[in-house]
Amino acid sequence: MANIFSFLSLRSILLIIVAIVLSVGTALFARGWISAERAALAAQANVSEPATQAMQILVVGEDLPAGTFVKPKQLLWQAWPEENLMPVYIVKGKGKREDFIDSVVRIGITAGEPITEGRIVRPGDRGFLAAVLTPGSRAVTVPINETSGIAGFIFPGDRVDLILTHSMRLEEGENARLKRASETVLRDIRVLAVDQRTDDQNGEVEIAQTATLEVTTKQAEMIAMLTEMGKLSLSLRSLAENNVVTPRKKRRSYTWDSEVSPLIAGHTRPVTVTRGSEQEEVRF
Repeated sequence: MANIFSFLSLRSILLIIVAIVLSVGTALFARGWISAERAALAAQANVSEPATQAMQILVVGEDLPAGTFVKPKQLLWQAWPEENLMPVYIVKGKGKREDFIDSVVRIGITAGEPITEGRIVRPGDRGFLAAVLTPGSRAVTVPINETSGIAGFIFPGDRVDLILTHSMRLEEGENARLKRASETVLRDIRVLAVDQRTDDQNGEVEIAQTATLEVTTKQAEMIAMLTEMGKLSLSLRSLAENNVVTPRKKRRSYTWDSEVSPLIAGHTRPVTVTRGSEQEEVRF
């Protein structure tokens, strides 16, 4: 009987040992299989991720209503699924971001949407001014040069004041004299276009000879008259002033030649000369 119990105990021990070995082997196999699967998934992700990142298209970073001038900060490259890629989208490496700068939005674009050729119009394209003009406004062109046009630093979308410099004859006869003055005749005028050109071969810039402005009908009539009266100059306004509310009626700003030159002021100052009982006013 003792031998039987000893045999059973030995058999039980062997079974337990076999069970433990099988359990450990199964666990190690399962662990190895799971690790292999994870490595395969990670490798697949690493292979597919660069392909997704490599496909980028040009989108707008903020809402651009119709008539808005496109600025560099409003354009950015964004990753885009290749299966959702449309032929009209601008793909990085095939299209240039610079080609859309200073263009005008023809149809409003929402932030995050791709920018396409059909939704913008460029300076020089047919319909450019019509797309830019605010309803009810008019476009007029004024002559400028390197000085009156602020050395080429005026661009579409900027806002300017118009300054008229002209001469006028005061009084008649011996007291007749020529006076010069400059005055700000129009304020906060939007620039639609300038004819400045850049040579992309040697980097030379041709200073603009004209500037096209957005005005009301009355202002267009005024500018037509001002160009005949004297010399027009543009004065660039700060972008920060776009959000500043100014009074509707503002005192007209002007400057006489005698205010900037003491010689002129002294030359035109009247002096009373007394000879006996007679007095005469003489200008020096």
